Amino acid sequence: MRALFIALVTISPLCALAEIVVPIRTIRVKEVISAADLEIKDQVVLGAVTNPDDLIGQEARVALYPGRPVRAADVGPPALVDRNDLVVLVFDRRPLSIKAEGRALGRGAVGDRIRVMNLSSRTTVVGFIRPNGQIEVK
Repeated sequence: MRALFIALVTISPLCALAEIVVPIRTIRVKEVISAADLEIKDQVVLGAVTNPDDLIGQEARVALYPGRPVRAADVGPPALVDRNDLVVLVFDRRPLSIKAEGRALGRGAVGDRIRVMNLSSRTTVVGFIRPNGQIEVK
C-alpha cells in the first residue's frame, strides 16, 4: 500500500493536465490552417503542439482530425511551388547570370530542394525554392 502511495505521488506531476491544440474540423492534406480551425483542449499528450500560433498559416502534411492532437511534424510551411508549375530557373554566379523556364517535378515550400525540368534542354536539374518562387540552381 505504501509503495502504491509513493508511486502515485511521484507520478502525479506528470499526469497534470496541459493545454494542447486540436482541430475542430477535419483538415485535409495541403490545406492551410487558420485560427478558426483550432481550439485548446486540456489533455496530456507528449509531443503535441501547445501554442496555436505555431499552427496558424501552416499547411497540413497529413489529415488532421477533430479533437486529435497535432504534432509539429504533421504541419509545415505552405507550398509555394506545385508539381507541374512553370517556374523560372536561375543560375547566378557573378558575373554570369542565366535564367531559363522550367517545369517543377515536385512540390515544395521556400528553401525546399526540388527537381525541375529545363524546358529548353529537357534536362532535369535540382534547385532550391526562393521566396519569390524562382528555383535557384547550384
